[in-house]
Amino acid sequence: SHSSSWLLLAPLLTPPVPVVTAPPCSLCPEGAHRFQWIRNLVPEFGISSSHVKVLSSPAEFYELLKVQIKTAKQRVVMASLYLGTGLLEQELVDCLEETLEKSLQANGSSNLRVSILLDYTRGSRGRKNSRTMLIPLLQRFPEQVRVSLFHTPNLRGLLRLLIPERFNETIGLQHIKVYLFDDNVILSGANLSDLYFTNRQDRYVLLQDSPEIADFFTELVDAIGDVSLQLQRDDTVQMMEGMEHPYQGDKVTYCEIANRRVMEVINSARTRQEPLHAKTFHSSQQGSSLMSQPQASEALKPQPDTWIYPLIQMKPFGIQIDEMVTETLLTEAERDSRIYLTTGYFNLTQAYMDLILGTRAEYRILLASPEVNGFFGAKGVAGAIPAAYVYIERQFYSEVCYLHQQERVQLQEYSRAGWTFHAKGLWLYLAGSDLPCLTLIGSPNFGYRSVHRDLEAQVAIVTENKALQQQLHREQEQLYLCSGVVSSATFEQPNRYVKLWVKLVTPLIKNFF
Repeated sequence: SHSSSWLLLAPLLTPPVPVVTAPPCSLCPEGAHRFQWIRNLVPEFGISSSHVKVLSSPAEFYELLKVQIKTAKQRVVMASLYLGTGLLEQELVDCLEETLEKSLQANGSSNLRVSILLDYTRGSRGRKNSRTMLIPLLQRFPEQVRVSLFHTPNLRGLLRLLIPERFNETIGLQHIKVYLFDDNVILSGANLSDLYFTNRQDRYVLLQDSPEIADFFTELVDAIGDVSLQLQRDDTVQMMEGMEHPYQGDKVTYCEIANRRVMEVINSARTRQEPLHAKTFHSSQQGSSLMSQPQASEALKPQPDTWIYPLIQMKPFGIQIDEMVTETLLTEAERDSRIYLTTGYFNLTQAYMDLILGTRAEYRILLASPEVNGFFGAKGVAGAIPAAYVYIERQFYSEVCYLHQQERVQLQEYSRAGWTFHAKGLWLYLAGSDLPCLTLIGSPNFGYRSVHRDLEAQVAIVTENKALQQQLHREQEQLYLCSGVVSSATFEQPNRYVKLWVKLVTPLIKNFF
């Protein structure tokens, strides 16, 4: 049945992606790895599950960031939407400064490199912003620190001049979150801002001692950094020498260059990882005699029981890997398997909605109740956004009921006093299993923006290890425990009343948030 996943992918493929030709590996035992096909699209990193730690709270995430910065020796790479301007964020910057200072004193010339990638529009919002927070670092350590500000090529010309601050962020963002220290990588949906360190619930996973994965994400952030504006010490920005400009240059040229840079990173990592597949998957089987004898250093490494697949989505550059993999996962999930899907902002693309409503797996979809939506109580037009989300949720719920799928597809609302909700991703439980064997974790929200406008990255983590499956299961349970099941009564509460004007504008604006 697994050859069918190739056919499903065929119509989604754009010509430049040389993928779906290779059949699933014939040596791989059927049960061991039914997600084999992902490696035809992206590099596959086999690691030991003991290197994976799932975190659960904002405070834990913040403390880990500080410890990792303080102990970093070679590199700190941080990609985020923005860096906040409060005291907690300042403390992170101070940690960076301290580490850079120490590194300079120890070596006379520092070999520690710090590379930070943020979104240009979000990072430039207000008088005091991400740029003003980071300029002291740039001034003090010009040789070691790089700050790149990604500017979407879709915000240009008259639109760019006329659209006000904040609203300009709806056109497209650098939304990737990666926090990397030497060979340790934290993947999350959280931004570098005090809310995400205190009472905004997200997801966080640490991959320890994983040099190949760390190299991949370093190269990815470098590639986006190279096509981004470089922050200068006087708070101006400029492109690197000879680089096409994202909004003054030719858009098609810019997007082609960006596509090439990012696909180079993905394909070169695939080429590096390809020979390892046979080794890691088949060394325990009869096929092992074909492999060369492992070197001493390799012999000490525990056998991988966990596989990491980076999934990149950059529609402005014509890269749609995450979307292809997510759609295939939803399509392939069979009867009686369970998919727990969570998003801070429930605004699924039509394609994802059709797959959820038209396939056989059971779904438990967790979303933010209006009170824990990040936009709740916002000023002006943004204040209507939670109402628009309620309206979108209600329409989806009506559709589920109309199709008599209430048993199979359940909506649940996260609600926790004093907190907001930003967690995103999915957990996949195969039929008959009480534990998940796959999770997606990273920046995408499964919504229109994630698929079409923003730069996104997440990883698929596939594991056979019971202890790690247990960790992921606990993570899912903890989040879903703070939720109530949605029923028609939910929408009859007075606080769920959606004004007519919101209903009218929602279809027009839903592609922007």
